[in-house]
Amino acid sequence: MSPVATTLLGAGEMTRRIRAVPAPVPVLDRQRENGLTDRQRQILDQLGTMFDDGFAQITMAELAARLSCSLRTLYSLADSRDELVLMVVDRNLWRIGRAAREAIEPGMAPLEALRAYLRAATVAVGRATPAFTRDLEAVDAARDLWAGHNHYLFAVTRTLLELAVDRGDIADLDVAAVGRVIAGLGSDFSRPEVIPTLRSSPKDAADAVVDIVLRGLPPGPGRSGAAPGDARPASTATSATTGEEP
Repeated sequence: MSPVATTLLGAGEMTRRIRAVPAPVPVLDRQRENGLTDRQRQILDQLGTMFDDGFAQITMAELAARLSCSLRTLYSLADSRDELVLMVVDRNLWRIGRAAREAIEPGMAPLEALRAYLRAATVAVGRATPAFTRDLEAVDAARDLWAGHNHYLFAVTRTLLELAVDRGDIADLDVAAVGRVIAGLGSDFSRPEVIPTLRSSPKDAADAVVDIVLRGLPPGPGRSGAAPGDARPASTATSATTGEEP
């Protein structure tokens, strides 16, 4: 594709490519989610805060006492504490994923969209504590769940980098390698042994490194003299905020 043609990609291309990325399968499908009562939704939201400081030592009975609800209410949601953890973590990741998609606004260039997307996505590790991440890593299903969402994050990141290459915003490079590095920063920085070594929070550290990497990408044929990570208008790019992906 010529340098001129790369800037003339059809309207909606960003939306089309992101929608084509397979989303992770939710723990709660739409039917079950829609069937939750207001009290059940409230409990799941409260559990998200409770689990921030770890959950390995908490029993279902203790959770019920802290939530001022019956054990029957908790077991109506899940058969075990670990299943509750999966449900809570997955709902939170889907919520953050939707917000990240909505951060991509009409008219954004691919790298501008990528920066906005990743800044919104790293909210997932904004409150990460060593206790929570340590307990999460001890649950096999939770590791798989986290990995599935991280794979989606990587796939969207790679897609936006590919679009930036196609438009001529950056040079043709190994977008899979770059994408894997920057998409994995939040997860890596939230590891229990890494958090104490950071001068800032996992989110702030990840956001800062993403900025450094994006600004350091080699410019494409139509971007000489300008940092590729800088925002620029993209009249052919449209919003990627619709759809059901996280």
